[in-house]
Amino acid sequence: MNTLKMDVLSAQFIQDMMKTTANLYRLGWDERNGGNISYLLREEEVTPYLDINDVKRTVKISFNAKEIAGSYFIVTGSGKYFKNVIDEPEGNLGIIRIGQDGTSVDILWGFVGGAVPTSELSSHLMSHIERLKVDTEHRIVMHCHATHLIGMTFTHELDEALFTKTLWEMCTECIVVFPDGVGLIPWMVPGTDQIGQSTADKMKTTRLVIWPHHGIFGTGTTMDETFGLIETAEKAAEVYTIVCAQGGKKQTITDQQLKDLADAFGVVPRSGVLEL
Repeated sequence: MNTLKMDVLSAQFIQDMMKTTANLYRLGWDERNGGNISYLLREEEVTPYLDINDVKRTVKISFNAKEIAGSYFIVTGSGKYFKNVIDEPEGNLGIIRIGQDGTSVDILWGFVGGAVPTSELSSHLMSHIERLKVDTEHRIVMHCHATHLIGMTFTHELDEALFTKTLWEMCTECIVVFPDGVGLIPWMVPGTDQIGQSTADKMKTTRLVIWPHHGIFGTGTTMDETFGLIETAEKAAEVYTIVCAQGGKKQTITDQQLKDLADAFGVVPRSGVLEL
């Protein structure tokens, strides 16, 4: 017998997706159909809203995600504009479940009109798999085109330690917010399993991975944490841009001061960045 389900649009995870996509568009980090988000859900979060046996459609995926078979996600759609999510969530978002063979996903809600999950789904799933090995509370993968971080990849050495240190020097809070620094991969064609695997490999040791001349991937346990992580790195990149425009650094936060900050806030800076 069918039981009465709550309105899925009232679910906190959908509200989080609606508000976050609107904010990312407002900041100019997800123009047109740029950017994508996936949010790992627990079954008990989904069942108050949906009949999990009522599969709307099944679609194949390129990556075998058998390691997380049966997992539920809410994800943004391929070719969908973030600016439209808040007004039409069911057409721009979808709740999916990874098939038991790992090569398909069941669509349980959303993606009306034949829409499908983001073209970067493989990259997201690979990153989820690696982050869950590091942090069992991990839930979010967020990709956006953060403006100043993209700009910085044209003017700064693409060396992880140097890039990390520059960001840490730009704002006092940076080493506290992302002591694990940033990962960098070579420029690669997006939407491929290859870029997904390269990103996931970096996710073993950091929550931020920069795609040069393209954007950034951030991960976290909550939507706020993940958004704030990217927001902090982007603010540092904006300050770097301003500093360069003003003629470069005359002074900076020293390595010893960065170490003092880390000690004061109980975080461990990424090895090989500070020279002490």
